[in-house]
Amino acid sequence: MSIENKDAIALLKKYKEGNCSPEELAMLETWYLNYEEETSDLDLAGLKAAKSAVWARLPIHTPQPKKLKVWPAIAAAASIVLVLGLGVLFIKNQRASNAIARLKQEEASIRPGGPKAMLTLADGSKISLDEAANGKLASQAGITITKTKDGQLVYTMSPSNAATSTVRTYNTISTPKGGQYQINLPDGTKVWLNAASSLKYPIAFGDQERKVELTGEGYFEVSPDKERPFKVNTARQMVSVLGTHFNISSYEEDGFVKTTLLEGKVKVQLNDLDVSAVLSPGEQSVLKERTFNVQKVDVEEAIAWKNNTFVFHNEELGDIMREISRWYDVEVICPDEMAKVTFSGTISRSKNIKQTLRTMVLTGTVHFKFEGRRITVMP
Repeated sequence: MSIENKDAIALLKKYKEGNCSPEELAMLETWYLNYEEETSDLDLAGLKAAKSAVWARLPIHTPQPKKLKVWPAIAAAASIVLVLGLGVLFIKNQRASNAIARLKQEEASIRPGGPKAMLTLADGSKISLDEAANGKLASQAGITITKTKDGQLVYTMSPSNAATSTVRTYNTISTPKGGQYQINLPDGTKVWLNAASSLKYPIAFGDQERKVELTGEGYFEVSPDKERPFKVNTARQMVSVLGTHFNISSYEEDGFVKTTLLEGKVKVQLNDLDVSAVLSPGEQSVLKERTFNVQKVDVEEAIAWKNNTFVFHNEELGDIMREISRWYDVEVICPDEMAKVTFSGTISRSKNIKQTLRTMVLTGTVHFKFEGRRITVMP
């Protein structure tokens, strides 16, 4: 048996006994993250094809780049014995197979988010929208609340109520981590809520303005009404429009508020500073601490979440992992030395977490350690 195989056996023994160093554990778990197939299905050809990706992830072999860029792994011929040895041992060594099965079970339980939300009515009663049957959910002040078969929440008001109502009865819809939902408001405005977000709104708007309160992230398609501006209030700013399409991201943990305009015009007014800006399509305002600026952006990137996609362009890993945490409802530990590393890529939000993280693992610069629903980012 070659010295490489002896080393591999020792590493697997340490894994079984729980004595692997963080670097050793990352190597073993990275191997698993990169392959969909059952280990028992791997043949010699598959193992040869795998050798480059495994060897390229070894810290002793690859220097750490400053940015994450997907690159083809090129392995030295000397790595073949080690990689094949690892593959054969994963197939034949029952103890290692059991350990990998445990990892697979943990990761399989971390699924992508979906249409989940809680509706809180004016009287304080709550309706779990992902569990409620389709059809009529409630009636308030002559307004019917319905859940459609495609998972939307719709408010329907009679023409007489629309013309005369002065009711200020509020509902709140909240999405958990791993949830999102679409709401059709009584005026015809459509709102998409991202994960870990909430929207508070009157079930009937007044005759002077249409005002809602947002936490987290929401995409708005506002029904035109020149007589009643539509206003979105967040903790740090107010956005006023007449009829337009825009996105607001206002998660407290992110430390910034981003307002992105797709159509029409919006006015962004800061709550604690005498500062405002009028945005044109393709522009984004960014409020971070006490700094406020407007910039041109790719609007499709800003609303990628609504289209069930992650789109990152030189995005810092710390920001990316907060999105991962919210969408998959997991706890993420991202050390400061990894948080500033940047990554670019496009990933479907419908993939399970293993598939999503594999895209970043393939760069050779980042690895992930799983402990139940806790994920630790490692170099």
